[in-house]
Amino acid sequence: MPEGLSLAEIAAQFLLDGPVAAIDPLGNGQVNDTYRVRLEGSEAPCFVLQRLNTQVFPQPELVMGNLLLFSAHVERRLRQGFPGLRGRRWEVPRIVPARHGTQSWLEADGSFWRLVSFVADSESFETIGGLAQAREVGLGLGLFHALISDLPVEGLADTLVGFHITPTYLEQYHAVLGTGPIRDDPDVAFCQAFVAEREWGVAVLEEAKARGDLPLRPIHGDPKINNMLMDVTSGEAIALVDLDTVKPGLVHYDIGDCLRSCCNPLGEETSDWSAVRFDPQLCKAILQGYVTAAGGFLTPNDYDYLYAAIRLIPFELGLRFFCDYLGGNPYFKTRYPRHNLDRALVQFRLTASIEEQETAIRSIIDGLR
Repeated sequence: MPEGLSLAEIAAQFLLDGPVAAIDPLGNGQVNDTYRVRLEGSEAPCFVLQRLNTQVFPQPELVMGNLLLFSAHVERRLRQGFPGLRGRRWEVPRIVPARHGTQSWLEADGSFWRLVSFVADSESFETIGGLAQAREVGLGLGLFHALISDLPVEGLADTLVGFHITPTYLEQYHAVLGTGPIRDDPDVAFCQAFVAEREWGVAVLEEAKARGDLPLRPIHGDPKINNMLMDVTSGEAIALVDLDTVKPGLVHYDIGDCLRSCCNPLGEETSDWSAVRFDPQLCKAILQGYVTAAGGFLTPNDYDYLYAAIRLIPFELGLRFFCDYLGGNPYFKTRYPRHNLDRALVQFRLTASIEEQETAIRSIIDGLR
């Protein structure tokens, strides 16, 4: 493979139906580099070109293996007529094969590339647009889980070992603390104290899994609001994208992450972290939508651990942001030196808001059973 290929030359290495007209950056992902590929012709479809971050995913071929298995399973269920859709549109990104060889990806210039179909007539959002949209997001996540609920986890690789295992992130945090003095900053001191006060509860989901209270299931792994695509006309949820973290896990990881992302009206990139608040009405709408689609496979134990997941996942992400900041930002992309510290403050404030509203949130969960 020649060195120094342009993005257009990379895209042309995949089985496209026509020449590339333009390639533009797409989205604001914190891990991979993502582009929209436009072919020549006004009616030509678009595609999504991604360079996978192989520092985060050291075995990207396993990511692709999971994606191929997932896509084939969901497409088969859709062809058979999945009753949970009730006539609704649901899209699964289609993997475009490489032009040469038998692989569905391309390794070029030391990078790992893939190309998938673009979901047309769709849009995504950074913050939730009201209760109706919140219910759609929950319904979309429920449909995603319902469609893969019978996909055997034994066939899925663990592409990101330790992902959403909060005790592991706490160990990494303590390892970073042990590498040297921590800078003298009141926000850093606040974050350290916040973590220290909550270390006792980080293993709640892992302990439930170990006891057999919560089963391993196929999960998305990162169902934040901007990964849910909505139909531009109907406003309905039609796809959940960014599938790198599809793997065995607990559905509670996904539910907690979805609520973390959606129930903070200010968004996770707000600079006004002290004003962040968890909105219980958005939480209620999302969970009602979710159980509409996924309630058929949830167990009593699943409901019992929902509050724990809702509280834990924002704390976990705040811990990860804080650890990344202290360690020199090796994982999450940043736009300025203290970006990950600011992100951590947002997630910790969201965690505190959840704790302050525990009674109301538990009442919402009880109403779903």
